[in-house]
Amino acid sequence: MKTFPRIAATGALALALVACGGPGGSAGGRNLVDGQTFTMVLGTDPGNLDPHFTSLSATMQVDRFLYDSLVNIDVNGELVPGLAAEWEATTTEATFTLREGVTCGDGTELTATQVAENITFVGDPENASTRMGVFVPAGATATADDAARTVTVTSPTPDSFLARNVGGLHIVCAKGMADRKRLAQGADGTGMFTLTEAVPGDHYTMTRREDYAWGPGDWRADQPGLPDQVVIRIVGNETTAASLLLSGDVNAAGFVGPDQQRVRARDLFRRDMLALVGELWFNQRDGLPAAADDVRRALTQALDLGELGQVLSGGTGERATGLVPPGFGPCEGDTVGDALPAHDLDAAARTLDAAGWTEGADGTRTKDGTRLELTLFYPTTLGPTMQAGAELAQQRWGDLGVDVTLKGGTDAEMGQLVGGQLPWDAAFVPLNVTLPSQTVPFLSGPVPPEGSNFSAIDNQDYLTAVRKASAIAGTESCAEWGAAERALYEQLDVVPFVNSSRPTFGNGAEFELTQGSVSPSSIRMLG
Repeated sequence: MKTFPRIAATGALALALVACGGPGGSAGGRNLVDGQTFTMVLGTDPGNLDPHFTSLSATMQVDRFLYDSLVNIDVNGELVPGLAAEWEATTTEATFTLREGVTCGDGTELTATQVAENITFVGDPENASTRMGVFVPAGATATADDAARTVTVTSPTPDSFLARNVGGLHIVCAKGMADRKRLAQGADGTGMFTLTEAVPGDHYTMTRREDYAWGPGDWRADQPGLPDQVVIRIVGNETTAASLLLSGDVNAAGFVGPDQQRVRARDLFRRDMLALVGELWFNQRDGLPAAADDVRRALTQALDLGELGQVLSGGTGERATGLVPPGFGPCEGDTVGDALPAHDLDAAARTLDAAGWTEGADGTRTKDGTRLELTLFYPTTLGPTMQAGAELAQQRWGDLGVDVTLKGGTDAEMGQLVGGQLPWDAAFVPLNVTLPSQTVPFLSGPVPPEGSNFSAIDNQDYLTAVRKASAIAGTESCAEWGAAERALYEQLDVVPFVNSSRPTFGNGAEFELTQGSVSPSSIRMLG
């Protein structure tokens, strides 16, 4: 059993700021200012704010201001204390010891019993939490000792990263657990901020708690430059967001499209995140074309993934090396390698011919009187390059004789697709995770609404490798997780093909990106 003691550092930025002294100090020669409002842009509305019922990155960014987790991940990818001061874990059991003095937004004490109720709720399949299998293994339960401030989690199945996964779950306080309706456009957590106004589609306003003293690691509450208020503005147009940032009307905004070049020219504060932006999925439900292995293979062969990746990323892309982007998690290495088929339109045509999809005089392909038709979904919130990539795929598949209809959608519609509520055949779904184990519920098990396997994948080789990997604790399991991913590529169940650096710029503020978004405790306002 491995023990993780309290860690003395929370990352490079926090260490630099700790040395700055009291209010009026400076960071890198720049003045830190207290009492300011930090305004940041999100490209889409977060929707339902309940942290146990979302998979959207926009929602998770908002929830990071409102909720804490048992452990945190610093800028170096290391685990540091959160609500828990220390923890120990095997692959089937984890025990967390809570910090003293943690309170909810309404001033009530956070107890071990409340934390245990969160974990058991998410682990119960009857509650259909979207965080089950991602943070809490299905069927996992937790018990509490309030006097000792300990929470013990027991998983019915092994999990290589049990402490890291369960430790990342946002913890809801007692009133929110008792009435989840109050969480849809409200909050009940231990986070650094409380929600004071929610105007869906426009803005969300949050106020910093003066009593908050349990930030990541050994974070201190008296650090200079902390914002008193945070405003999150919903701005769907990146050109508008860039203008707001450059004028100083907002302090932070991220970009995936060409507007980032205009912002880069101003030499503003910037933090980059390498994210998986090109990830192709096929709907394998019975009766759909992509349920057949040969159709998925032909469609993949018809694409020049390098070309597609550069279009999708606006020329900033790097070949994807796995389902977890480099630097996101503890497992490094290239699991993709040469596992994906090379671009070869002639080979793709032969694959369809052998499968009985014959090419007619008009160039279209049919089988038993049925035309080969596909709907390709792409997220519109990731910028115009995503549409350009979808149009390129449509053209290449059209050259193969496939009739392709494009369907662009918002993050909310992406959520509907993942929830099994939209018709689709192929889709660009960049599912960014920090651990290979977090992809398992999306790649196996029941389909929505009973589960999260939205593309109906049934890959027994993958499951066999997952079982082997899950029985090994920590990074020693990484080789087996790599084998599991390669089993997916062999059947072309999912095709990761390009990573791209996604910059977030600051104007009048500095911050760090952790776990894929702005870390609230790292924000410092500048004079």
